[in-house]
Amino acid sequence: MIELRELSPEDGIDIYNMLQEIGPGENGFFNDGYKYPFDNFYEYLLDNYNASRGIELKLGHVPQTTFWLIVDGQPIGIAKLRSYLNYALRESGGHIGYSIRPSERNKGYGKILLKEALSKAKDIGIKEVLITCNEGNLGSRSVIEANSGKLEVIKEGLCKYWIKLSE
Repeated sequence: MIELRELSPEDGIDIYNMLQEIGPGENGFFNDGYKYPFDNFYEYLLDNYNASRGIELKLGHVPQTTFWLIVDGQPIGIAKLRSYLNYALRESGGHIGYSIRPSERNKGYGKILLKEALSKAKDIGIKEVLITCNEGNLGSRSVIEANSGKLEVIKEGLCKYWIKLSE
């Protein structure tokens, strides 16, 4: 069973362990959950829960909803969906960022995670999604292209892809 579940302040050790395995992030994906000790993990969850509702946003940030890819009851990946873009996100970051925990990579979960995140983007009225990734990140490029991503430009080692969401 596969589900894309929104972050909840009640999430627990299984999510925490996944974020620790993902580490601080790579290839342009930033995992701020990695820096928290488990005793302060609720703070991370609450900050991200509030960010999804536009509450107490950090300067220069936009509302962002965090989702977990859950497969057979186990957290496999994380996706961050931004409801709109500011200038900085138009340059790098885009609408969706995602990562699969290292122990579950190369099993097709990235394609599933992005497909599900695109469905959530469509649900909130986004008609065209921008996703960026490093030029050398062939895994992410493959995932984006498998989800109908069209490469707009490669600039300074960063690929910008657009995905049109059907009506």
